Amino acid sequence: MLRASVRVSLGDLVLDVELTAAPSQTVAVLGRNGAGKTTLLRALAGLQPLEAGRVDLDARTLEDVARGVWLPPERRSIGVLFQHYLLFPHLSVLDNVAYGPRARGVPGALALHTASTWLHRMGLAALATARPATLSGGEAQRVALARALATDPHLLLLDEPLAALDVTTRAEVRRELR
Repeated sequence: MLRASVRVSLGDLVLDVELTAAPSQTVAVLGRNGAGKTTLLRALAGLQPLEAGRVDLDARTLEDVARGVWLPPERRSIGVLFQHYLLFPHLSVLDNVAYGPRARGVPGALALHTASTWLHRMGLAALATARPATLSGGEAQRVALARALATDPHLLLLDEPLAALDVTTRAEVRRELR
């Protein structure tokens, strides 16, 4: 269960949002360019400091400005996929996906197995040894999504996750997300 009260000010943008999401619920945040959608996701992930508010996930307080509580992003059990995938260019596709589990303390062999499983589910198993520079936009987007899912997050934040995918691949990825 996600319960969030987020207040962030960035220049002319003043974001003041109350949000609740039940387990397995999908919530879409809609708005024009510059409305604060990405800022909201960054705030929930712990990448953008709150000016005021609180974020609770599964009865655990991740951030509470009034009480001085702030849990760093890597300890929040949140998977994030932003518009710019930020794959590590020096790592293979497999190692990019395994990075998240490894960063959370999963032993190397298990992290690689998890990464391999997600690459297979995303239809990318054949690209495991490829470098990000050789991928199409849609392939890179699916690798980044696999990396976000490989950590088995309690909350998955997606910023236009299907934008670079063709119609057929988009339908396949939607099925995997469900």
